[in-house]
Amino acid sequence: MNQKENNKLIIFHAGSLSVPLKQMKDEFTKVNPDIEILLESAGSVKCARKITDLNKECDIMASADYTIIDEMLIPDYTGWNIKFASNEMAIVYHDESRYSEEINAQNWHEILLKDDVIYGRADPNSDPCGYRAVLTSQLAEKYYNKEGFAKQIISKNQEYIRPKEVDLLALLESNTIDYLFLYRSVAQQHGLKYVILPDSINLKNSELRDFYKSASIDIVGKEPGTTITKIGQPMVYGITVLENAPNKELALKFVDFILSKNGGSKIMEENGQPSMVPAYSETFNAIPQQLKLYAKPIN
Repeated sequence: MNQKENNKLIIFHAGSLSVPLKQMKDEFTKVNPDIEILLESAGSVKCARKITDLNKECDIMASADYTIIDEMLIPDYTGWNIKFASNEMAIVYHDESRYSEEINAQNWHEILLKDDVIYGRADPNSDPCGYRAVLTSQLAEKYYNKEGFAKQIISKNQEYIRPKEVDLLALLESNTIDYLFLYRSVAQQHGLKYVILPDSINLKNSELRDFYKSASIDIVGKEPGTTITKIGQPMVYGITVLENAPNKELALKFVDFILSKNGGSKIMEENGQPSMVPAYSETFNAIPQQLKLYAKPIN
């Protein structure tokens, strides 16, 4: 490995981490100007498949759903996973959206079903934001006591499904769609309007874990022809360094910065993604020693 390659980091990450990770990259390279950090954004499921199916080189994987790392990368590609941030689902729109003056937390589900309203969502098989849109719809059906809502909304406007949630922003900004299911943090980062959803359906509140579990969706699994059942649960991001990372030492140093209180965690908080560090980890024993302070053992 030549000197230039030795100073390069490859990071596969969820689209919803694009803004904070770019800021972290800028801060980190101020102190480490010889480091080249390559940020590659995609839906978290797609990120994992680049590693498992396409054998692409990667140092760090940061997922919008920590269970993607657990289910698709452990134990073959990494042995550990640190939960580091949370988020919540919201309904995002702009001034030109139809019924933008009327929409609120009580009527959004009725407005999205209107014939003249077009909404978008991410692909559940590529992006956690996509399957979380489906889970939110199922929970909304129960919460608002609106029988059949989930099936109706999921079958509507299917031509506006995209591989990752940030792909939908262009559709919104061009007035092609009126609304979209999106993380609240991304809406904040892009200065968009959004409806704050009740905790019972926004997948934010850990105390509502049991209610969230009543929603589920099957997505494409690790092997062809298999499926993974995603069950509703509080939104938790996860991060790991790959076992065969081309630059493991540097990767661990950057993850240390990402998780540090005055480094990446502060940037995440400023971008609407509250820190969860330190969180309990089922893989605590396998976490590298220098990162153990960012997690807690379960027993």
